[in-house]
Amino acid sequence: MNNFAEYETMFIVDSSLESGVISETIEKFKGLIASNGEVLNVNEWGKRKLAYPINHKTEGHYCVVTFSAPPEFPAELERIFRITDPVVRSLTIRKGK
Repeated sequence: MNNFAEYETMFIVDSSLESGVISETIEKFKGLIASNGEVLNVNEWGKRKLAYPINHKTEGHYCVVTFSAPPEFPAELERIFRITDPVVRSLTIRKGK
């Protein structure tokens, strides 16, 4: 499978935004991942309380995506998360070996 590795990314979208903006942001990242690899599973947790305030926000819309992609893609994904305003926080990890 072209040396793809399996990854899991969790990102939190600002829940104070309109639901359309939240959905667009989630769809944007699902599309970005699909165009660079293969989306294996998407789990939207919905609106949850944050463990601690981030930028004076106490709640966020959580989304977890499991995907396979080339090893250089997760760094680019994290870079795009950081420059996307609706995304409050993100974390991408490699699963398995």
